[in-house]
Amino acid sequence: MARIVVTGGAGFLGSHLCEALLERGDEVIAIDNLITGQVANIERLFGRPGFTFVKHDVSTYVWVPGKVDAVLHFASPASPADFERIPIQILKVGSLGTHNCLGLAKAKGATFFLASTSEVYGDPLVHPQPETYWGNVNPIGPRGVYDEAKRFAEAMTMAYHRHHGVDVRIVRIFNTYGPYMRPDDGRAVSNFLTQALAGEPITVYGDGSQTRSFTYVEDEIRGFLALLDSDVTTPVNIGNPSTEHTILDLARLAIEVTGSSSEIVFEPLPQDDPTQRQPDITLAREQLGWEPRIGLREGLERTAEYFRSIL
Repeated sequence: MARIVVTGGAGFLGSHLCEALLERGDEVIAIDNLITGQVANIERLFGRPGFTFVKHDVSTYVWVPGKVDAVLHFASPASPADFERIPIQILKVGSLGTHNCLGLAKAKGATFFLASTSEVYGDPLVHPQPETYWGNVNPIGPRGVYDEAKRFAEAMTMAYHRHHGVDVRIVRIFNTYGPYMRPDDGRAVSNFLTQALAGEPITVYGDGSQTRSFTYVEDEIRGFLALLDSDVTTPVNIGNPSTEHTILDLARLAIEVTGSSSEIVFEPLPQDDPTQRQPDITLAREQLGWEPRIGLREGLERTAEYFRSIL
């Protein structure tokens, strides 16, 4: 049994990760300031042996008494709606928060696991995107607060690895969806499903021809654990290349799986919105033995069922 700290533990991905770690017998200390995370996401974990929740902002000093085997840094608002609403907090948790969590890992002799993002590739000029691609990011655009925070976090993580010998893992996450997403987080899947379920017009930005690769959360979490248990210290893409779809196709599928009568309406494309995004997962296949299993239709049906239960 390992003793593992998960920052952002009350968030969408963090809550799933805490549950998966508990299921395999690990002790989990979840840390979250609840700026975007929700206690409701982890209520099912309260009372389970080995689970502790601490409300704290990791952009300030972080300390956990006792031994720590791994620090999994998932704290960060990650939704487009947050980029304009709380840009400074996003930059702080990616920089100061990463530094503080690396300091905890160094002090405890623990593995540090960074939740990075496909956003480090920006609006890519290489398709699909391998981990060797350095990206095409606008550092001063509205998305730059998230993109550059994660790029800095990767640089800081590798500096601690090279200079201090900290054992590190870096995952680059591609558009993940599933239960415990915020209905109002501004992502395409949550927007389309909640609008479809409410019978409201489905809002597509631009002409809908931009593409994304969508990964169901269950697959994503399996990838995280495989990476954590490996000895790969360089960034690894965890995403589903077989689910690359246009945003317009996703909107139509959301209408189909919900049985909605919603119409599709078009709005102007936000600045720096990537035109395409698809992971090259050769490294994950070869080094982790990981493959995604759940197709987009099945994943959307599961996610729609969750949204029906909470709306």
